Amino acid sequence: MRERTCCFTGHRPEKLKISEQAVIAQLEAAIQDAIREGYTTFISGMAKGVDIWGAELVLQHPQVRLICAVPFRGFGMRWEGDWTERFCRVIKQADKVIYICPGYSTDVFQTRNIWMVDHSSLVIAAYNGTPGGTRNTIMYAQSKADCEIHYLPL
Repeated sequence: MRERTCCFTGHRPEKLKISEQAVIAQLEAAIQDAIREGYTTFISGMAKGVDIWGAELVLQHPQVRLICAVPFRGFGMRWEGDWTERFCRVIKQADKVIYICPGYSTDVFQTRNIWMVDHSSLVIAAYNGTPGGTRNTIMYAQSKADCEIHYLPL
């Protein structure tokens, strides 16, 4: 299934230099392109921003599956604003929820990112060049010969 699976990586909303609406529009276009290319499964790491936006958009396409790769149990339960509510709504509607690690540790997010790339042949990336988990995920994906990266034009 890896050859028809796509995952998301991207910065948290506060690190993005364009509006939420602009990112969502770009994500929707990239998801539609992936579906046209034969992708049937999408993986979201369920972080605030790009991951949750991507998951919400995938749920609007009933012909594809959504897998939520949650770093650990309890992740996402104490966010400000409506992020926790959105997280819970997506989890309830997902086709599958996988908890990557049994609990929090300093490497849970990188472990989750590696898992997502290892199970995907396409990464949709909202990346503006800044260091962090998104860069690490992209660098790991670049090391995989059979993994394509679609960069959103931020």
